[in-house]
Order: sequence, then C-alpha cells, then structure tokens
Amino acid sequence: MTNIQFAKRLQPLKSNVFADMDRAKAVALAAGREVIDLSLGSSDLPAEAHVIEAIAQSLHDRSTHGYLLFNGTQGFREAAANWYEQKFGIKVDPQTEVLPLIGSQEGTAHLPLAILNPGDFALLLDPGYPSHAGGVYLASGQIYPMPLLAENGFLPVFADIPAPVLAQSRMMVLSYPHNPTAAIAPLSFFQEAVAFCQQHNLVLVHDFPYVDLVFQETGEEVNSSANPKSKIQNPKSLVPSILQADPEKSVSIEFFTLSKSYNMGGFRIGYAIGNAQLIKALRQVKAAVDFNQYRGILNGAIAALTGPQAGVKSAVTTFQGRRDAFISALHRIGWNVPTPQATMYIWAKLPSLWSENSVEFCTQLVKQTGVAVSPGAGFGKSGEGYVRFALVHEPPLLEIAVERMVEFLH
Repeated sequence: MTNIQFAKRLQPLKSNVFADMDRAKAVALAAGREVIDLSLGSSDLPAEAHVIEAIAQSLHDRSTHGYLLFNGTQGFREAAANWYEQKFGIKVDPQTEVLPLIGSQEGTAHLPLAILNPGDFALLLDPGYPSHAGGVYLASGQIYPMPLLAENGFLPVFADIPAPVLAQSRMMVLSYPHNPTAAIAPLSFFQEAVAFCQQHNLVLVHDFPYVDLVFQETGEEVNSSANPKSKIQNPKSLVPSILQADPEKSVSIEFFTLSKSYNMGGFRIGYAIGNAQLIKALRQVKAAVDFNQYRGILNGAIAALTGPQAGVKSAVTTFQGRRDAFISALHRIGWNVPTPQATMYIWAKLPSLWSENSVEFCTQLVKQTGVAVSPGAGFGKSGEGYVRFALVHEPPLLEIAVERMVEFLH
C-alpha cells in the first residue's frame, strides 16, 4: 500500500473530546449497557412549529432548489441585523456587517485562515471549545492558552500573557456564557478585552451561542457600566454582546448560532456579525469552501428570529428546571458543585481520587454505569480535574444518571 504523507497540521487534530467519548459510548453499548448520554451539548428540544412550517413551505418552491449565493441571503442578513439591534441596541449594516454561516463553528474554524500567517499566535481560553483550537491548527498558527481558574471567575488574566507571545499574536478568542465552565462575563470585562486588543492590534473574536440560556439576573455590572456610551440600551439580554464594549466595531467580530436559542442544531445555521473588514475576509474564505445552505433553512431561521419568541423562554425554563434537579441530585450524594447561571452545562470538580485523570474517569464511568460525560481535559489543560455534564435529558433521567454514579464515586 502506498505510504501517503499527510500535512503536519493534522497532527494536533487526531484527538477530539467528542470523538473520544463517542468511541467509549460505542464500547459500552456493545457490552449491553443502556447509555445515558450527557456528553454532547445537542439540545433534545424541538424547533418551533412556525420554523418547521417555513422550511416545509420552501420545499415546494422550485426557486429554493438551486445554489444560494451571498446576494440571495439578504433577507436573512436583514433579520439577523434587526434581531441584534432589538436585543442589544447596536446598529448593524446587513450588507457589510453580517455573514450567514453553516453554524457558528464554521466561522470560528475558518476565521483563523483569514487572520493568521504560519507561526502567528492566537490567544484562546483554556478550557475552551475544541473548534477554536482546530481552526488555529488548520491555519498553521500557534496557540497560547489563557488559563481559566475558579478563583478568577473563569475569566482570563490578560496581564499574565508573556510579552514575546503577545508580540506574535494576531487574535484573541473569547466565549461567554462559557462552554464548558458555564461562567458569565460582565460588560466591564469585555471593555477591558476591547481596550487590550486595540492596544496590541489584535482581532477580538467572541463566540456567543448561549446568549439566551441565562437563568437569572447576573448582577448590576452586566446591565450597566461606568461608561454611559456602553450601557445596554435595550436590555433584552441578561448578558452583554462584545459589540456593546466595541460599538464602533473597531476590532471585534461575534458569532451566533440558532442551535441553542432556537433548537436548530441539526439545521446548521448561524451568522457572524461585526467589523466589516473581518466580515469581508471571512466571506472570502467561505467563498473558496462553500456557497450557503439550502434557502429553505434560511427561511426557517428568518421565521425563528422574527416570529414569536415564546419558545426561547420555554427552553430557558426547561434547562433551568433540569439544572436545579441535577444539582440537587448531585448534592444529595455529596458531590457539591456550584449552580451555574447560564448555558446547558454543569462544570463539576472531580473527587480527589480522579483529579488528575478526567479522561479515565469518564471512560470508566460510561463502561461501568452507562453514564457518558465529557472529560475536562478534552477542553484544554486547565480543564483537567473537571467533567462537563450536558443537561440534554428530562429531570427523571438526569436523576437516574446520578443514582448510577453513586456506587462508582464511592
């Protein structure tokens, strides 16, 4: 057989937390285990009826069956810009400041190709979402992981970034509410990040999929600021957008997906919004890779963004109920974890016996109990000693999962 030589950039991509757990789940299923899968943050809730109807109606329209180029996405871009302005009070030009994406993961993975030259650094959250690192590796860039520690509220400390690394850095990636730690960030933190990136000529990327999955008021600092120009003008969101700290869009780009707020993960629809030059550059990369998804899916997304929002509120209530039930069950068995204010995740510190081997913990847990969770180490070095639970089942099944873990833990 021919010895095929592959690019070196593939080496860091050999391991992936979701692929690793998928193999572990397959082994458990083959052994006859009934698996309760809490490892993947894929919402089990359905998309709203009016969204499905918009897509269904599109199927009968022959004009939707062909390739969809940028100009054909005008209606979706206008809906996204209006949704954003209503939610955050930020004016957005749908022609130059919005780009449709096949999910926000596409955008975060492709943007480094437009920003980094080989050897340039990207400053990433550690732990963080795997595609953020994957995009940097594909661009032949280097990663400087910014550790997220509980004592800092899982926020990075910019002053700790070494000067030689900063001199070679081109971009910083943030994401709050955060996956996997479920931490939130106040507007003052985003203002600090914008000033830091302006000072050091960095592109500031914010991945923002959990904007709506916030369970309670998060404090005065989120909803107000010492700078009146940066106040939330229309506080329909409990957490701030990065563009509220950078209303001129000087260095910032933000990614939103309809996967979480609107339960449309399988439809693969999101968008980038922000600095016009960054949008243009990402559009150039996208044009070399694909056109756009089926127009009917964009019609469904327009219906989601412009139609009734009761489904969003219902999803938030559902995940809050699951959070409360799961946290209570963990506390009953002596696993005391903090209650998150956002996302669909529980970030749990492991018992001391497993504090240095989260991968082995998760592998043995699914093997012996059928409960599948994600190892913290899969999200970065600073994630070691933690596991992430995804609240993608109803409370009775979540409580059964906790019951199964009792004997394993003790």
